[in-house]
Amino acid sequence: MTDLTLSPNLSRLFVTEIYRADLTKVAGFNATLDELEDTCRGMADDDETGQDWSQKHGYLGYTSYASIEDVSKHASVFEDLKRQLDIHVNTYATQIELDLNNRKLKLVSMWINILDQYGTHSGHIHPHCAVSGTFYVSVPPGASAIKFEDPRLPQMMAAPLRRLSGRPDRQNFISFQPLRGTLLLWESWLRHEVPINLSEEPRISISFNYA
Repeated sequence: MTDLTLSPNLSRLFVTEIYRADLTKVAGFNATLDELEDTCRGMADDDETGQDWSQKHGYLGYTSYASIEDVSKHASVFEDLKRQLDIHVNTYATQIELDLNNRKLKLVSMWINILDQYGTHSGHIHPHCAVSGTFYVSVPPGASAIKFEDPRLPQMMAAPLRRLSGRPDRQNFISFQPLRGTLLLWESWLRHEVPINLSEEPRISISFNYA
């Protein structure tokens, strides 16, 4: 018989940490947000290559992912956002103790996502990067959350499901509901998706990769 007086304990290992910040708290950034929204909409109207790619691949709305690799080089307001991202991404890298050999992570791509009603974005990772994330420009009522998947899921085989009432860090899937101005960061190997968007107005975000 096990002697429970020995005070057995649990060790928490292989942690997955997601970073969340509210950029509306940055002085003057609400005006930047307004300009970002106008610029995203304007680029979507002008980018025929991105429109064609979105339609061909069943993306309800618009993404510049395949047409404009780094929007920060196309409008100064994205450079304003990049300055904030540089700070937060490298803060996150320090917090999760990445060994970068005294270098800083740098932006390698940034693109616009405008998701119309009933649009989705299926599960995926961001290969060949260290940190990825999304900044939320417009999140109307009913807009979808972002859903993260336990990276161990393919190896779980016959593992029982977790109780829905259990702790968030023990669930196989966790959703984050962003707000306008929310910044989310995660390690690029973490699989994630955007479930069906039920908002009548477009859900606008800017995604990016650092390496």
